[in-house]
Amino acid sequence: MLAHVAVNVSDLEAAKAFYVGALEPLGYRVVYEEPGRLAYLADAHGIDSGIGQRGPFGGAHAAFDCDDRATVDSLLAAAIAAGGADNGAPGLRRQYDYYAAYVLDPDG
Repeated sequence: MLAHVAVNVSDLEAAKAFYVGALEPLGYRVVYEEPGRLAYLADAHGIDSGIGQRGPFGGAHAAFDCDDRATVDSLLAAAIAAGGADNGAPGLRRQYDYYAAYVLDPDG
């Protein structure tokens, strides 16, 4: 069972702004912060997520379970509005049998 996910970032303040905005549709909020790292938690979705300013950057993939397609759509819109880059429009991914959208954070 997965307990938490951490993403390494090059610019903590830019990443914080991105993840605060991008994860808002899922109810995530910052619950812990110290120099160089912070943690997010959502009451309903259970998995802890965090970011830390350290290398190596990029290369991570995190998937969030959403209740419906509208939430997937709003998550992508929020992530783009927060500075992310569209990496796959919302749609049914037949090879995985689910509806998804893909977005890159400021570190790609």
